[in-house]
Amino acid sequence: MKLSFRAYLITVVLPAVVASCGVMNSQAQNVTEIGGQKIVTLTRTASSKTKPEFTSITVLPGRGMEVFQITANFPGKGSVDVLASPSLEEAKKMLDEQDTPNGDLGYRLGSAFLFPYPNRIRGTLSSDGKTLTTSWQGHNITLPANNMGKEKGAERHAMHGLILKSKTDDVKVKTIPGGKEISGTIHGGDFGGHWLSKSDLVITISLTADAVDATVTAKNVGKEAEPVSIGWHPYFNFPSGDRTQVRLQIPADMMAKVDNYDNVFPTGQLVPVSGQYDLRKGQPLYKNFYDDNWSKLNWENGVAEVNILDEAAKYGVRIHGLSPEIKTIQAYAPPAKNFVAVEHQFNFADPFGKEWNGMDTGMVTLKPGDSTKWHVRLKLFVP
Repeated sequence: MKLSFRAYLITVVLPAVVASCGVMNSQAQNVTEIGGQKIVTLTRTASSKTKPEFTSITVLPGRGMEVFQITANFPGKGSVDVLASPSLEEAKKMLDEQDTPNGDLGYRLGSAFLFPYPNRIRGTLSSDGKTLTTSWQGHNITLPANNMGKEKGAERHAMHGLILKSKTDDVKVKTIPGGKEISGTIHGGDFGGHWLSKSDLVITISLTADAVDATVTAKNVGKEAEPVSIGWHPYFNFPSGDRTQVRLQIPADMMAKVDNYDNVFPTGQLVPVSGQYDLRKGQPLYKNFYDDNWSKLNWENGVAEVNILDEAAKYGVRIHGLSPEIKTIQAYAPPAKNFVAVEHQFNFADPFGKEWNGMDTGMVTLKPGDSTKWHVRLKLFVP
């Protein structure tokens, strides 16, 4: 039986990721490089006996500065994996041996950064099915057609950007007040002719007891204007293993309707949240499936805050969106898996699509020399 790529991910890769989450045997600890660059781990020792603290971050500079794992110490519980990732040994096999040319397995573990577009983009498929063409302000953009649903007749589309396999230059680690920080630069250029101008990205990730901060600053270093969006794809782990009671709180009044949960293409219609999709006060995930995009975010004191409460484990994570350019939050939570992906991003899905009828879909226009910044912060709490 020949599986579609999406079906392969769901039936083969994801079960392996979840089953091996947190397993760090001696052989895995000998893995020092992924994507041709050294893995970097920042660590600190927890000092509080009463409050949860972040203790480490592992980053993959050879894979677009992807955050592979974050650990935390919860008093009475010990070390907890914040993200759902396999062992480093399994990750190396996935990313260095089994991956697609576009690097699509990178957004199936840990937290990949997404640029110049998170989410899906539709377009006219090439005759060989490898690329698609869309347009922005009269300019054609040709992208890898790297994803498709698993149902018969599913449409190939582009998804999750062009830096999944990017190498990082100028990787630096330094001490900051209360912790450590890693930074690096991705000289993306025009991404092999797939984008309109040329872009440089500076990605900075910091670790302190109280917070993990991730920032991406994108600069147009080319000669013409370009549309860009920034996001990430973090799989947040449920330490209890019981996703039915995990509560998810998203501060949004609207959500985007989609054609179905196989394509997950937006129809262009935004509707008020209701029922299982009204997460403003938080709801248990139960056995509900989510792959949805929330918008009209409720900002408080400059923060768009998402909460994940694993009450059975007495464990909680807050995800703070801090950049005003963040217009939507995508959440992906399949019922059989022990994680939820919560993605603060600038844009709606298919941002160049005609279904939006000219609506501002969140893409930021960068003129030559202009920059934009995406910033998200993680916090810990006991529910």
